[in-house]
Amino acid sequence: MATEDTAVEHGAEAGGAGMPQLDFSTFPNQIFWLLVTLVVIYFVLSRIALPRIGSVLAERQGTITNDIAAAEELKQKAVEAEAAYDQALADARAEASRIVGEAKADIQADLDVELQKADAQIAAQTAQSEKAIADIRSGAMDSVKAVAKDTAKELIAVLGGKADAKTIAAAVTARMKG
Repeated sequence: MATEDTAVEHGAEAGGAGMPQLDFSTFPNQIFWLLVTLVVIYFVLSRIALPRIGSVLAERQGTITNDIAAAEELKQKAVEAEAAYDQALADARAEASRIVGEAKADIQADLDVELQKADAQIAAQTAQSEKAIADIRSGAMDSVKAVAKDTAKELIAVLGGKADAKTIAAAVTARMKG
């Protein structure tokens, strides 16, 4: 069995030393190709990939900056629009207040005119009523005097006395004066 073990060991050496990366005899060749690959990757990245990535990043930054500037401009316009809206609202309220004030003044003027007309009509009707009352009063007094004279004349006649019209009129007039 010892011969088989030595044959297996010699077969492994004859077939190779295991992994070629770990074979020290190929290190200089591997280091050369590693450097060549790194240099190629560096040139590909620095000449092609990184400029494209840089341009994309610069374009993105420009777009972001432009969007921020546009947003600031729109924000400023919104603030101006809000200020204009507030001013228009204040102007509308002031105009409404002015219109209400004018309407109140017009209504008050019309009311004053109508009140003056009504006062004049009331005064005229009061004067007419007072005149009518005075006429009625004077007529009533005359009627009362006539009725009093007739009544006094009849009473004196019923009581059996005799009186002339002048005496009865004087007595009635004196009694009505108080």
